[in-house]
Amino acid sequence: MPLQVCNNAVLMCTMGVAPSNLVVTPEKMVNTSFQPAANIMDHVPMKNIMPFGMCISPANPQVAAATAAALGVLTPQPCIPNTPAPWTPGSPTILLKNFPALNNTSTLNCLWAGVITVQFPGQTTHIIP
Repeated sequence: MPLQVCNNAVLMCTMGVAPSNLVVTPEKMVNTSFQPAANIMDHVPMKNIMPFGMCISPANPQVAAATAAALGVLTPQPCIPNTPAPWTPGSPTILLKNFPALNNTSTLNCLWAGVITVQFPGQTTHIIP
């Protein structure tokens, strides 16, 4: 069974070089293991999704420009997440502020071709479908 995701969950992007933490603000007023619980709408770059160190995706315009300047040698650039769509699929039977709760099997797509996954949900006691 999937675990409920909360503030300080550890995330990883397939195009990033370092893990990052999910930031969940307490406006939902729902906690899990004494931390604010996440829903699928916690996908806002630089509010909920923090940078993953350096980005290695050629789809990222900064990486493409630096790689072109280096005569085709892949040149990573600082990660700036670009996540316009919500996490999928979430937990459809558990709603937080009218949106599905986020579980650790959900994924988030970055416009720069990365797929963000939950490596550690931030807690290990609350199981949700």
